[in-house]
Amino acid sequence: MANACGVDFGTSNSTVGVVRPGHPALLALEDGKPTLPSVVFFNADEEEVKYGRAALADYLAGYEGRLMRSLKSLLGTSLIDGQTEVAGRALPFRMLLSHFIGEVKRRSEQAAGHQFNSVVLGRPVFFIDDSAEADKLAEDTLAEVARSVGFKHIAFQYEPIAAAFDYESRIEREELVLIADIGGGTSDFSLVRLGPGRTERAERRDDILATGGVHIGGTDFDKYLSLSSVMPLLGYGSRMSNDSEIPSSYYFNLATWHTINQAYTKKTWTQLADVVRDAREPEKVGRLQRLIDERAGHWLALKVEEGKIALSGSASASIELDRLSPPETLALQRHEFEAATAHLLDSVDQTVLKLLADAGVAAGEVDTVFFTGGSSGVIALRARIGALLPAARKVEGDLFGSIGAGLAIDAARKFGPGGA
Repeated sequence: MANACGVDFGTSNSTVGVVRPGHPALLALEDGKPTLPSVVFFNADEEEVKYGRAALADYLAGYEGRLMRSLKSLLGTSLIDGQTEVAGRALPFRMLLSHFIGEVKRRSEQAAGHQFNSVVLGRPVFFIDDSAEADKLAEDTLAEVARSVGFKHIAFQYEPIAAAFDYESRIEREELVLIADIGGGTSDFSLVRLGPGRTERAERRDDILATGGVHIGGTDFDKYLSLSSVMPLLGYGSRMSNDSEIPSSYYFNLATWHTINQAYTKKTWTQLADVVRDAREPEKVGRLQRLIDERAGHWLALKVEEGKIALSGSASASIELDRLSPPETLALQRHEFEAATAHLLDSVDQTVLKLLADAGVAAGEVDTVFFTGGSSGVIALRARIGALLPAARKVEGDLFGSIGAGLAIDAARKFGPGGA
């Protein structure tokens, strides 16, 4: 039995893969499903910690506690050395990551029926844009966390390269492929030569023509959809009696997954009481105040994410904001969503164009664009990338599983069939 696995610790979802002849690569982590949402809920009412879908279910059912999501976004930032309060006690963010990665390891071992000593961890091309030092810190922190939960031998692989290995296992001829991995926190790209004759090579460095990435992912699309469509209902963009704009920090914190809990401080509550008194539209800011008082920021973020997903399949959608006071049904339009996120699409465009330039490859030479990552379902994003490579075939992988499956292949290569 292989004791080496691949772990895709994602911003939104996580998977674990292991090479098992005759069996799917991905292990079941929750309710028979291979994905475990990267969510932790500290349930204060029942004094227990929940993970994944169970965590979201408890939170949405109204249990008291702290919900933490988008944990991967902490890596490489100054927040990683900070802490949050859970049930009146300080919880360091590093320990929070250990809680989650440890649970992923425990569940994967339970599913496989044996322990894993060796792991290939997926990582984005850049954890942090334009800072090699912060990027190294992020990788070192993730390695430290993995070691703390019992992994003895640790290696890393770029997530789009892992997705390339998964795609390569299914093709019958050599191709030049752009791997577009659009995750919850980053958009990563690799230009790779793939083919059946290359799969057994121990060293694939020469097959990788270029890699690139940008710190833009699904949570950023959530953020700007929220700011453009939802936060104005709570007073975003409105003014005080002296004609100054209401501070935007409240809204940005609530619209950004990993900073939502920063809105729940006593200082924020005190400030908002003053803002409501001096606001030109106090009823809107009052909605914001009540939302924060009820700690319903994650509920709102989930509603926004639901709307974003709905817009991937339709030109319009609506979301029921029934916990606002008064409740509201909000109509969303895809064209408005695309206008609000145009600057994100521009950054992705530039990243792909730079990648092609770095590789010295013309757009017409690329055979295939392989889309993976849950956020590659954003229609405008796929269209932009597709338009840059009009002659290339467009192939959709397992949006949530290609990376984990590819990491499993890489773990078997790096550590051997029995692991290290």
